[in-house]
Amino acid sequence: MIEVSGLAKSFGSVVAVRDVSFSASNGQVTGLLGPNGAGKSTTLRIIYGLLRQDSGTATVDDIDIMAETRRAQRAMGVLPDAHGLYVRLTAREHIAYFGRLHKLPEEKLSARIDELLRLLDMQSIADRRVEGFSQGERTKVCLARALVHDPPNVLLDEPTNGLDVMTTRSVRELIGELRSRGIMVMFSSHMMHEVARLCDQIVIISEGIVVASGTTDEIRDAAREDNLEEAFVKLVERVLETA
Repeated sequence: MIEVSGLAKSFGSVVAVRDVSFSASNGQVTGLLGPNGAGKSTTLRIIYGLLRQDSGTATVDDIDIMAETRRAQRAMGVLPDAHGLYVRLTAREHIAYFGRLHKLPEEKLSARIDELLRLLDMQSIADRRVEGFSQGERTKVCLARALVHDPPNVLLDEPTNGLDVMTTRSVRELIGELRSRGIMVMFSSHMMHEVARLCDQIVIISEGIVVASGTTDEIRDAAREDNLEEAFVKLVERVLETA
């Protein structure tokens, strides 16, 4: 479970996050939805422990991220927006490398690698160097290394961005599988249909604040709109008018 309260972060004179509060429960998919520049990625980077907030708190399974960063990071699997891969390593070697960073015993690591290769349908690319991989293949490697230590919380920053139809479908199926295992899944997106289809809870962020949160129905009710996209636009425009 992840809880954030009153998060704020500025970069010089630029305010990226003003006041963000929400919780994401185990066994649910929480979507961070907002226009580009809304503060979604900054919020996720604070939760990852990559950025330090100016104010507010963020906890992962009741572990304060600022106070116990390493311990909190061990409870998370993260797919960031920058998918750095070592081009001379194979897919299998990437997963093994990250498993060893998490200090998984070799016997357990070997079994976990085989499980992830099957789960993500990566058997055909497992022993190829990632140099020359397609965007979808690279994303699968990044997902596997994020999941290798079987984390109870998984955070994905726009996981289907730039993917083809088949890989997008695989990622969606993976998210459903993680939810069924009781894992907390959080992902950011600006794709309305994806959020509506996958999420149990939606958190809409605009201008660095939470403008609405709840189920799809609750979001539509808050905006008095039947369509989620129309509700999103109305709620965001309200903030822009007062900014």
